[in-house]
Amino acid sequence: MASQFPRNQRFSFAAFLLLFQLFTVNLITTADAQIGVCYGMMGNNLPSANEVINLYRSNNIRRMRLYDPNQAALQALRNSGIELILGVPNSDLQGLATNADTARQWVQRNVLNFWPSVKIKYIAVGNEVSPVGGSSWYAQYVLPAVQNVYQAVRAQGLHDQIKVSTAIDMTLIGNSYPPSQGSFRGDVRSYLDPIIGYLLYASAPLLVNVYPYFSYSGNPRDISLPYALFTSPNVVVRDGQYGYQNLFDAMLDSVHAAIDNTRIGYVEVVVSESGWPSDGGFGATYDNARVYLDNLVRRAGRGSPRRPSKPTETYIFAMFDENQKSPEIEKHFGLFKPSKEKKYPFGFGAQRDAKIVVDEFNATYPLKSDM
Repeated sequence: MASQFPRNQRFSFAAFLLLFQLFTVNLITTADAQIGVCYGMMGNNLPSANEVINLYRSNNIRRMRLYDPNQAALQALRNSGIELILGVPNSDLQGLATNADTARQWVQRNVLNFWPSVKIKYIAVGNEVSPVGGSSWYAQYVLPAVQNVYQAVRAQGLHDQIKVSTAIDMTLIGNSYPPSQGSFRGDVRSYLDPIIGYLLYASAPLLVNVYPYFSYSGNPRDISLPYALFTSPNVVVRDGQYGYQNLFDAMLDSVHAAIDNTRIGYVEVVVSESGWPSDGGFGATYDNARVYLDNLVRRAGRGSPRRPSKPTETYIFAMFDENQKSPEIEKHFGLFKPSKEKKYPFGFGAQRDAKIVVDEFNATYPLKSDM
């Protein structure tokens, strides 16, 4: 049967179909990699849990991190469709580590009582515990607490749906430059290696809090602002076959390399926190925060140079400015004001253009970095 399109239009129609298919695939990829937002509660002026969950839904935010099993929040999450990282506070680690019954009761009360109407995806057993420094007392309890919680989840046949892990910060990385030489500090290996071995066994990701802001503000002489904000027009760091145009990717790949360099096995990484403050410290301005966060949301649809095939699951810190946090800079990470008013103009829909936004105001900074 003859085509109803003239020859010069047939190519255009075929091209249109191809573009439509590519656009559809891009939408699916972006939708699958929707970004999450951390719901912190350290404020005396925050909306109710029901209002907060409605705010997530109305802004198309489909993933959440909770730092403790707040019952009002868990109730409000029922049938919301929001995927959840459910946190175990550091203060609960000892009890969960030393008593398997305590872990089973915790899982019953905070997981089974809400599953499956609350879509718990991960349980983060402890946050930013290090065997060196202020949280060192908790370190001995992290792995046994993770194991006990995992066994309680596994006993219910849910270990394939709910992954049990812990969240670390970048201070456990000893070397991060170049990213391919990333390695964990020697004085944390005896703590971290068994955790990585467990994650490999349980097919669970490592949760990592990644903050280019703190790297930049701590070393603005060697780390340029455009590199930290995703706005560098060119590759800044060349590392063998990989080129890095932003600090976030370089930091993330240094973690990937550090895991690989333990030779324990392949473990995925979920970015369980990243953000930029709008006030309270060096480089903490509204414009910098707006550009960083907007570009971070756009970036969530793709992987890193070292792990290009899978989009990076990323959680922004935080939903609100929290006025009871300290020091001062910690009060200014919110995407929303406590009044529920958006602090920034961008949104979270899957249909957003994935192209990184470059603002003219920061295009003249030198492009050099030690990351």
